[in-house]
Amino acid sequence: MTVQSAPTPPTKELSQMSVTNNTTTTTSSQSQQEEQQQQQQQQQQQPKGTAKRDALLTNEKKIQTLWKECKAFESDANNSSSISSTTTTDDKKNKFIVTFPFPYSNGHLHIGHAFSLTKAVFRAQFERHLGKNVLFPFAFHCTGMPIQAAANKLKTEIEQYGCPPSFPEEDPKIRAQMEADLQQQQQSTTTTTPQSKAKGTKSKLVSKTGTGIVRQWNILSKMVPKDEIPSFIDPIHWLHYFPPIGVSHLLNFGAGVDWRRSFITTSVNPYYDAFIRWQFAVLREKNKILFGKRNNVYSIVDGQVCADHDRSEGEGVGPQEYVLIKLKVLTPDHGQTRHAKMEALLTKYATNADTNGGVYLVPATLRPETMYGQTNCFVLPDGEYGAFRIDATGEIFIMSPRSARGLSCQLYDDANNVYYTKEFGKIEQLESFTGHELLGLPLSAPNCPYDRIYTLPLLTISMSKGTGVVTSVPSDAPDDYIALKTLKEKPDFAAKYDITPDMVDPYDVLPIISIEGYGDASAAYMCEKLKIQSFNDTAKLARAKEETYLKGFTMGVLTVGPHAGRKVCDVKQILRDELMDANLAHLYYEPESRVVSRTNDECVVAATDQWYLAYGEPSWRDAVKNHVLNRDTFDAYDDTALSKYEYTIGWLKEWACTRQFGLGTYLPWDTKWVIESLSDSTIYMAYYTIAHILQGGDGDSNNTSDPYMNLNGDTNRSSIQPSDLTLQVFDYIYRNGPLPPKDNTTIPEATLQRCREEFLYWYPMDLRVSAKDLIPNHLTMALYNHAAIWDDSPQLWPRGYYTNGHVKVDGEKMSKSKGNFLMMQETVQKFSADATRFACADAGDSLDDANFSRETADAAIVSLSNEEAWIMDVLSSSTTTLRTTPPSEYTFMDRVFINEIHRLVDATSHAFSTMQFREGLQHGWFEMLLARNEYRSFCKNSDNNMHADIVRQWAESLIILVCPICPHWSESMWDKLGKRHDATTTDGRRTSSSLAVHAPWPSSKPEDKMLTRRAKFLRDSLEQFRSQAGKAKKGWKVATILITESFPQWKVDTLEWMQTQYLGRKEDAFPKDFMKQLKAWTSIQNIKDKKLIKFTMQFASFTKKEVEEVGETAMETTLPFDQKSILVECLNYILSQLNLTELDIVSLDGNDDDNNNTTVIKDVPDRIKDNVLPGKPYLWLR
Repeated sequence: MTVQSAPTPPTKELSQMSVTNNTTTTTSSQSQQEEQQQQQQQQQQQPKGTAKRDALLTNEKKIQTLWKECKAFESDANNSSSISSTTTTDDKKNKFIVTFPFPYSNGHLHIGHAFSLTKAVFRAQFERHLGKNVLFPFAFHCTGMPIQAAANKLKTEIEQYGCPPSFPEEDPKIRAQMEADLQQQQQSTTTTTPQSKAKGTKSKLVSKTGTGIVRQWNILSKMVPKDEIPSFIDPIHWLHYFPPIGVSHLLNFGAGVDWRRSFITTSVNPYYDAFIRWQFAVLREKNKILFGKRNNVYSIVDGQVCADHDRSEGEGVGPQEYVLIKLKVLTPDHGQTRHAKMEALLTKYATNADTNGGVYLVPATLRPETMYGQTNCFVLPDGEYGAFRIDATGEIFIMSPRSARGLSCQLYDDANNVYYTKEFGKIEQLESFTGHELLGLPLSAPNCPYDRIYTLPLLTISMSKGTGVVTSVPSDAPDDYIALKTLKEKPDFAAKYDITPDMVDPYDVLPIISIEGYGDASAAYMCEKLKIQSFNDTAKLARAKEETYLKGFTMGVLTVGPHAGRKVCDVKQILRDELMDANLAHLYYEPESRVVSRTNDECVVAATDQWYLAYGEPSWRDAVKNHVLNRDTFDAYDDTALSKYEYTIGWLKEWACTRQFGLGTYLPWDTKWVIESLSDSTIYMAYYTIAHILQGGDGDSNNTSDPYMNLNGDTNRSSIQPSDLTLQVFDYIYRNGPLPPKDNTTIPEATLQRCREEFLYWYPMDLRVSAKDLIPNHLTMALYNHAAIWDDSPQLWPRGYYTNGHVKVDGEKMSKSKGNFLMMQETVQKFSADATRFACADAGDSLDDANFSRETADAAIVSLSNEEAWIMDVLSSSTTTLRTTPPSEYTFMDRVFINEIHRLVDATSHAFSTMQFREGLQHGWFEMLLARNEYRSFCKNSDNNMHADIVRQWAESLIILVCPICPHWSESMWDKLGKRHDATTTDGRRTSSSLAVHAPWPSSKPEDKMLTRRAKFLRDSLEQFRSQAGKAKKGWKVATILITESFPQWKVDTLEWMQTQYLGRKEDAFPKDFMKQLKAWTSIQNIKDKKLIKFTMQFASFTKKEVEEVGETAMETTLPFDQKSILVECLNYILSQLNLTELDIVSLDGNDDDNNNTTVIKDVPDRIKDNVLPGKPYLWLR
C-alpha cells in the first residue's frame, strides 16, 4: 500500500492525573489537543481575570438561597409511630446521622476546620443520594477557659495601655528587646524559684507565638470592628458574636447543615445547660464520677491549680502518668574516682535509721512491662542531678531537681493520703551530681535477668522531660538499641566517658515481646527497616519509636516472665501494679509538655482535691474496648486509627472533669465547680436529636430577625421553659424512663413523645468525623460516656469514627509568617466554595497530613466552568448534531463509553462509602472527563457523531457523582438540564421535589469486564502503534498491522507452567525463587537449544512483570475476544490517530483467504514475527 507521506506520529502527552487502575481510560494526544483548543476558545469568549470565579460565587449565593427556601437539609424522624426502644439498627438503615466536633468559638474557622469538615459534608451528601434520610447538625463550643482568658487579657491590656491601647512594642527598639527577651525565655529550661515571683518583666502579659509578640487587641482587630473590641472584655459577648459568624461562613461553604438544631454550650444556653446537668447526674448515679485527691497541673509559686487561663504556655496540657523504676545503686566496683561522692553517700546513709530503703536511680517510664529487657541505664553526662530524701519511704532517689520538685507535690500512698515528702512542695537535697559522676555505677534492676547493669552515657536525654534518668530496653526501644549499639561498635566513644568493655559487651539484646511482622526485637527490626545509623537520626528514631510502641502495646505478646503468652495490652497494668506492690516502683506525674504560669513558674503535677471521671475502671473500659474492636459494631475506617483507639482505651485513666474557673455548666451537686470543656462534649450528639424541639428551632427557619436560629437558647423563642427540663424528662427521652408526672413538668406528653421518637430514630450515631488528634481524648471519652449513659443499650453506642490527618497548604505547615494561613471564608471568597471543596477533596484522606493546593483550587474553577460550557453547548445548542439511533445500533465505542460510565459510578460509590474522597474525585470527575474525551475523539475521528442519549447519561451521572464535593455547581447544572421542577406551597414557601442534592445516585449495571478488556486492547494497541511509528526509519511507505491468535508452542508451555506457579495475587505473584525454579523446569523439559532457553527465561521474566501489573490474564494462552474485529470496526479511528490514509490488517496465522496477505506473511522478518503476540498486534512499517 502506498501513502502520500510518512508523518511523525503524535507524541502522547502525560495526563494531569495519575491512575493505577489498569482499566482506567486514557486519552490520546489528539483528543487532548482538541480539549486544549476548546478551552482556549472558551477562555477567549469570556472576560479575563476573575470572571469564572465570580460566576461560581454568584451561582453559589443563588443556590444557597434556593436550599434555604426549600429547607433542603432539614431532616426529621420518619415513620415515628413505629419507633420504640427496641428498634434495631437494621430497622433504621434508611437514616444516616453524621456529626463533627463543634469548633471553639473564639474566632473564625480556618481551612483546617474546612478540610476535616468536608469529610462529614461529603459523606452526608453521598448518603442523601443513596436515598437515606440524612441528618448533619452543627453547634459551637464555648466551654472552658480560652474565651475567659482572652477576655481577661484584653481587659488587662486596656487597663494598662489605654483604649485603644498604645503598646510599648510600637517603638522598634523596645520591640526588638522584648522579642529577644521572649526568645531567651523560650530557650531557657531553668525553673523559676519562688523568690522570683515578685520580679516582673515587660513581657509578663504578652502571649507568645514563636518569638513574636501577640496582643489580644491586635488579634481581635483582624476579625472585629475596632470600635466594638472593648465589648470583648465581657466573655459572654464572645458567645453572642462569633457563633453567628460561624453559621454564616458555613452557609457560604455549602455545608448542608440542619441549622434548626444548632446551639452553643455553657450556662448561657439554659437548654443545653440542663442537658449537661442531667448527663452528670446520671454519671454520678452510676458511680462514674468520684471525688478525691487527683493529679492536676499546678503552680507551686502561685499555690494553686494552674488552669488554662493562668498559663502563658501549655494551654490544654494535662498530667501524664509515669512509673518510677527503682534501680538500686550497688557499691562501685571499678575504682573510678568520679564515684567518690556516691561512695560517701552510700556509706553515710547505709546504716542511718532514717534511710533504711537504700539509694536508687529512678528512671521514669511509660512502659513498665518492658523491664524484663533492661541491659543498662542511661544518664546525660552533662546533666545536673541530685540525691533527694523521700520521707515516706526512707529512700534516697537520684533524679533531676526539676522532677524532684514535682514529686514533692504528689501522693506516695493514695489510700492513706501520704505524700512523698513531709512538707508539700519541698524536698530535701542531700547531694548533687553531674551525669558524668553517675556513669559506670553498678545497679540492681527489677525484673532484669542480669545481676547487675551499669549506667552509660546517652547524649540525647532531655532534662526537661522525666527524671533525666532512662532505663534501657534495646529490644523494644529504638533509641536504646542505637545507643547501646554505638557503645559496642565504637569503643573510642565509650572510652571517652570511661566506660569499660565489661560494662557494655556482655549485655545483649533480650527479646521480651513478640510482634507479628516485627519479630521479638522490634527496635532492631525498625532500625534496620529505616536504616537508622546513629542517635542523630532523630526524625527516623521518632517514627520508629511511635510505631514500635504502638504495635508493641496493641499487637505485642509477652514472651518472658509469669505472664508469658499474654498480650501486652492485657498485662501492662498488672505488671505495673506488681512492681509497685513489691516496692520496686512508684508512680510519678508531670505535665504532658511544658506548662508555664503567667507568673513565669514552670508548673508541676500535684495531687489536689477534685471531681473526676473514673475512666479506665475495668468493667467500663472492657465494655468500650469490646465495642470498638468488634467490626460488626464499630468502624474506624483505618487499622492504624483502630490501634490508636485500643491504645487510648487501655491508657486513659481518671480524668478531672471540673474546674473552679471558666465558662460552662456548674456541677449540679457542688456548684463551686464548673464542668470542663472535654467533659461537657461527650454525648451532645444526642442533644442534636431534640435541640430544635427544645429551643424553638422547629419554627420558621426564614425568620429574618434571627436567621441563625436560637443558638443561645433564648427562652422567648421556645414554648418550653428550661425549668421544665427535669431529670425525669431527660430520663424519659433518652433512657426509656417512665412518663414524668404533671407536677414534675408542664411539657405536653405529645412533645415528650416526639422527643423520644426523634432520639430513638436518629440514634445510634452512624459516623463522627474528626482530626486524628482527638483520638486520645474527646473521641475516646465520647465512647466511654455513651457506654455509661446507655450501658444497657449498646445498640445506641457510636457506630463509626473517621479521623484524618492535619492539612498543609501548598506542601507546608500553615503559618502566618509564610502567608499560607488560610481562613475558610477568605478562601471561599478567593476560589468559590465549590473550588475550595474540590481542593479539600483532592488533598488526601489518610491519617497522614494532607495538602490543600491553591493551584488545585484555581484549576477547579477553570474545570468546573469549562465543563458547564461544554455540556450546555453540546446538549442545548441548536447547532449540535448528535446521533439518536436505537441501542441496537450502538457502535463499539458507544458500548465502551456506557460501560465506562457504569464502572466509574460504582468505583465512585465505593470510594465515597469508604471515606476515600480523593479517590472518589479521581473516578467521579477526572476519569469521567477522560472517558468523555476519548469517546468524543473517537466519534470525531471516525466521522460518526456522539450519541445524544449517551452524552446526556454521562452528563447527568457526572453532575451527581461530583455533587457531594461541588453541590452548587451540580445544583445549577441539574436545573439547566431541566431536571429540577420548582413549586410553591400553600403558605407561599418555595419547595422543590427534584433538587440535585436529593437526586438518586446514578443507576449502573455491573461492569462488562470483557468489554473493558477489549477497550483496553484498543488503547494499548494504539499506544504501541504510536511508539513503533516514532521509532521507524524515515521513508517508509507501507503500514500493516500484524496480529496472531496463538503463541508458539514453547511460549504456551511456558505460560502453562507459570500458571501452576501463580500465587493468586498481583504483589509477590510468584515464589521468591521463581527464576531458579524456571531454570530447573527448562532442564526437565529437556530443552537443548541454548538460544531457546534464553528466550524462555526472557519471556517468562517479561510475563512475570506483566502479571504483577495486570493480573493472571497476562498468562492466558488464547484470547477470549476477536482482536481483528475490533481493529476493523475502529479502523477509521486508528487511521486518524496515526495520521494515515491506508492500513492493512494481516493475521500471521494464515487464516485469511487473501493471497496478498499470504505474500505479506512470507515477507515478515522473524524478528518482527517474534514481537507479535495474542492481544499485542504490531505495526509493521516498511
